[in-house]
Amino acid sequence: MKASKSHGRLSASSSARPRDLMAEPQHAGAWTANVITLFPEAFPGVLGLSLTGRALAEGLWNLRTIPLREHGVGKHRNVDDTPAGGGAGMVIRPDVMDAALREASLRLPVIYLSPRGMPLTQDRARALAEGPGVTLICGRFEGVDQRVLDAHCVEEISIGDYVLTGGELAAQVLIDATVRLIPRVVGNQASLAEESFSDGLLEHPQYTRPAEWEGRRIPDVVMSGNHAAIAAWRREEAERLTKERRPDLWRAYAQHAQNDPAKDAQLSGASHQAGNEPAQDKDEQR
Repeated sequence: MKASKSHGRLSASSSARPRDLMAEPQHAGAWTANVITLFPEAFPGVLGLSLTGRALAEGLWNLRTIPLREHGVGKHRNVDDTPAGGGAGMVIRPDVMDAALREASLRLPVIYLSPRGMPLTQDRARALAEGPGVTLICGRFEGVDQRVLDAHCVEEISIGDYVLTGGELAAQVLIDATVRLIPRVVGNQASLAEESFSDGLLEHPQYTRPAEWEGRRIPDVVMSGNHAAIAAWRREEAERLTKERRPDLWRAYAQHAQNDPAKDAQLSGASHQAGNEPAQDKDEQR
């Protein structure tokens, strides 16, 4: 049986390709993602690029794939069989998945990427980032035998109300959302505090140079240099967008504000300074 593939290297190289990140060694103590998949060649994929790729190369986190096929049974290493009770498609066998899970690590929480799971949230990603890592099951076919999920207390997480052909893309989404919250992965940690979901709201609109483009100007308040007015405008816009686009988030935010005096004041007494600030005609670097 072949050894599972580990993604990571001691130092970054300007000529490194994503698949070059599959070299040993693993970095002791770093956050680790074990991925059980029928398609290990799908990794690192986009995780080998940009901030997550650089962090992987620098040993801030580990990526290890466990090829499910290598745990298959019989001459053809079968991993699936027909559904008990009849029905279309195939189901991944419990004995095959159990063997892969035991190779991965029973010490890490196990998550099965499934459309019937609880939604992936920023809070869940943050909690995972604070732990030692995670083992992810990438489903295929009609799913995984329920018995092995129950035996290993597997958590099910969904990245949205739709169905993919497999869990590999969903696993990469979960890993990306989590790894970027690990200290030192994102250079400017302040940016994490101002993005969508960081305070229960969607993010406010963003602008950059030029100050006017195709007849559209950056809002005057944003160019005013009045940081208090800008902060108030951003809060108002975040609240407006959340209320319009995500009523579910808005209800949760408003409910929380009722129990939080500081947020209650923000919610009920939104600033109107935004419309009273003079515009600046010159572009300002932000």
